[in-house]
Amino acid sequence: MKSLEAELAAARDLDVADLADAIESIGFECTRCGGCCTGYAPDEPGGAPAGAGKDEDAVEADSCHDGDDADREPHTATVFPDEVRRVADAAEDEFGEAYDWRDVARPMPFGLDADADGDPVGETFEWALATDDCGDCTFYEESDGQGACTVHDARPLICRTYPFSVALEGTSQPMGEAVDEAGVVRAHECEGLGRDISREDAEELAGALKERAVRELEEAIGVRDGYDPGARERADGDVVVFDSEGPKEADGTPVRSE
Repeated sequence: MKSLEAELAAARDLDVADLADAIESIGFECTRCGGCCTGYAPDEPGGAPAGAGKDEDAVEADSCHDGDDADREPHTATVFPDEVRRVADAAEDEFGEAYDWRDVARPMPFGLDADADGDPVGETFEWALATDDCGDCTFYEESDGQGACTVHDARPLICRTYPFSVALEGTSQPMGEAVDEAGVVRAHECEGLGRDISREDAEELAGALKERAVRELEEAIGVRDGYDPGARERADGDVVVFDSEGPKEADGTPVRSE
C-alpha cells in the first residue's frame, strides 16, 4: 500500500484532459433526480427521485417520499471545514439569516456509537452535510419534480463531482460499487450516466474531480498528523470530530487544548 504522501503526489499528477476523456467515454448529464441528495430506504441503491413525495402539499406530516422517515437512511456527503464555512456564508446570503456550523454539518456517523438514549457518542473523522427529518440534505429542494441545491454555487467538491471518483487510496468512494470505469475514473450509481456530455462540461467536471482527489488526500494527511488521542477526555460533549484543523466538538468549536 502506498503512503498518503505518495497518493497525494499521484493525485497532483493527474491529467485533467485524461480525466475528461474518461468522463466523456462514460457519459453523464445531471437529470436533477435528487438521488444523490436525499435519504433512502435500506433496500434502495440511492436517494428518492425528485417528485417522489417531497412536495409538502403532497406528503403527510409523518412521511418522507411516500415512506416512513424512521426507515430511511440519511444522505451522507463528506464536507471539509473550509467548505462548511463557505456553505454557511452562501446560505446566509440566500436566506438572509445566520447559519452556524451545525446548520451546515454534522459529525460523520461512521464509527460513532449510540448511548442509552440513542444519541451519538465517540470519535469520528470528518463531517457530513446536515440532513432534515427525512434524511435529505438540508439544502435540497424540489419544484415541479425537479431537484435543486439552494447553495449550488458553493456546494462541496463531493457534490460537484458525483457520480464520479478516482481510484486512489485515501480518496473517498461513494457508497456502493462502481458501475462503470474508464482509466482511473470510476462511475457510481446514477440515472444520468451514459448520456452525452460536452467536452467543456467534461473538462470542468474533470478539473473538480482532480481538485477533490488532492483535497481529500491533503485532508487525510492533516487528520493523521493532527490526531490527538486525549481529545475525547478533554471534550465538553460526547462526540469528537477530527479534521485537518484538529479535534472539534460536534458544534465545530475546537476541543480545548491541554
